[in-house]
Amino acid sequence: MMRYWKIIWHHDFEEEPVTLFSEIDEEGYETRKVQEYRDQRLLRTDGSDETAEIGLSEVPVGNFEDVATQPEFSAFALTEGDFEAVWTAAGADPAACPLPALTCHASGDQGYAVGQAAPLQGG
Repeated sequence: MMRYWKIIWHHDFEEEPVTLFSEIDEEGYETRKVQEYRDQRLLRTDGSDETAEIGLSEVPVGNFEDVATQPEFSAFALTEGDFEAVWTAAGADPAACPLPALTCHASGDQGYAVGQAAPLQGG
């Protein structure tokens, strides 16, 4: 079963992405990734077209709760549909397809409405 994450990276590096969207397989490896930058530029890869700016992790991404407890990150679980919307937007002409609003869900059955962000808390 695939998992889908949105990770907001809190930092001051101008050239680094600020939001990472990942599709993660059963073994914990990224299979697709979208990176959003401060200038709202989106880059994506499925591993077949990696560049110096974007690539899939070479090691398993780890446990969601461990990522969520790190102060430099805010972590969200996404639905498959939400990830697909971001993936599609990243492949489109930026002028024609702005990044859509996302539905974020907390772990378990507790859900959140469209446009409402709910970070998952570890522990």
